[in-house]
Amino acid sequence: MTTSEGRIEFCATRDEKRILATASAHERMDLTSFIMRTVHPATREVIDKAERITLSERETVRILDLLENPPPPTPSLVAAAREDASRAAEPG
Repeated sequence: MTTSEGRIEFCATRDEKRILATASAHERMDLTSFIMRTVHPATREVIDKAERITLSERETVRILDLLENPPPPTPSLVAAAREDASRAAEPG
């Protein structure tokens, strides 16, 4: 048995509620379980799509090439690294 961790409320029209109740009854589930079972996969998909970077084959090859053969550091990167190293060496 799963315990509820919180409550979510939302508004639905009378017709929307009737349709949800009918569908959940056909599935022999309570309304909350039906909604969660239906909505949860969609929410995972939205999150995965937002948090995952998908590269084309060309982009993948370019990234792998850059990892294997990184370009030399730019002057501004060298200056930033020196500044960071001097800050780290400062006391307190």
